[in-house]
Amino acid sequence: MTTPVTTWHRLADTAVLLDGFHALKHAVRFGAEVPVAVATDRRAALALADELAPDVRDTLAALLTEVPEETYRSLVPRPHPTAVAALAVRPSRAANLELLARAPRTAPVVLLDHPRNLGNAGAVIRLAAGFGATGVVTTGTLDPWHPTVVRGGAGLHFATAVERLTADELPEGPLFALDPEGDDIRGTKLPDDAVLAFGSERSGLSPEVRTRADHLLSLPMRPQVSSYNLATSVAMTLYHWSAFRGS
Repeated sequence: MTTPVTTWHRLADTAVLLDGFHALKHAVRFGAEVPVAVATDRRAALALADELAPDVRDTLAALLTEVPEETYRSLVPRPHPTAVAALAVRPSRAANLELLARAPRTAPVVLLDHPRNLGNAGAVIRLAAGFGATGVVTTGTLDPWHPTVVRGGAGLHFATAVERLTADELPEGPLFALDPEGDDIRGTKLPDDAVLAFGSERSGLSPEVRTRADHLLSLPMRPQVSSYNLATSVAMTLYHWSAFRGS
């Protein structure tokens, strides 16, 4: 007999861990395939759905299986306060690359150039999904589908195309790179098909991406303040794009 726990163990090495109610809610809302979902208190989880996600309540009711707390804790590396967890099928790389390559794009692609912090990468993906960006791509060694990144993104990896690429594989479109030596962003209207590149807080843009940039832009910053948090920089830039879109 196949149980949710045996299904979990069979899929755990290849599936995406959805850590907590909100990650599951967002993944379901944006069409993720979720083969197994568990909760220590199914009634409480569905009460959350009634309050916060009535649009997916019936789907969650069909998915969620109640398990003992000890079983739940054995399935996840770090228990979530909502005591809900699920596994989802990762979107195919081919489908994401097709979405990123589609022309004309109606929203920018965010490029994180050699990011280092998993939590920051997750926060950026959450921001990109909120602004309706076409996708978030990374260069370097960080895996944008790492469980900590997915946790930070609250399941919103399924609302935008998320992939790791090399500098030679970047989507087409004018590349606007954020750099302290660039022109003030307030004087530039960002096009919908832009690729918006952000370097790491420690080392900035890589030479490969900086050389490929069509435009260098800087964010307004008080003198003697060295930098913004990566997610803050992305938020400011996407807001600038959205505020002047169509103007």
